[in-house]
Amino acid sequence: MQARMTNPAVLLPDATKAINLLYKAAHSAGVPAATLELVHLRASQINGCSPCVDSGARSAKKNGESDERLFAVAAWRDTPYFTDAERAALALAEAATRLADRADAVPDDIWDDAVEHFGERELAAIVLWIATTNLFNRLNAPTRQPAPQSWG
Repeated sequence: MQARMTNPAVLLPDATKAINLLYKAAHSAGVPAATLELVHLRASQINGCSPCVDSGARSAKKNGESDERLFAVAAWRDTPYFTDAERAALALAEAATRLADRADAVPDDIWDDAVEHFGERELAAIVLWIATTNLFNRLNAPTRQPAPQSWG
């Protein structure tokens, strides 16, 4: 596949600076890196963002993630590989990525489950990371950015 255009964040350098600040903020609140990697991978799978799925899986693997868990992210509900906290984060990622799929975009049961596992700063980081991942996906998918990519 060939990209339709250069990635918009590359064409607009101030966008790259802003994205890097969002990345830093989301990763500064104490949420385990593995949880953020899983959230990124699941949202990117839902959105069909090939460079984000590819880079997300590679990054997670490089940081010690097991093949079993990476292979099972799309079916996380039906596998024994994830902690309750990771499941709560994955459910939140799915709901917040699929906002239009239901009248109550993020139902109370999904939110309440996340609250049981994460404090307010951690939840802020997870929500920010879901939003940032969706930003990545919405830059890459419409412009048909191919996988693999080599980002900074």
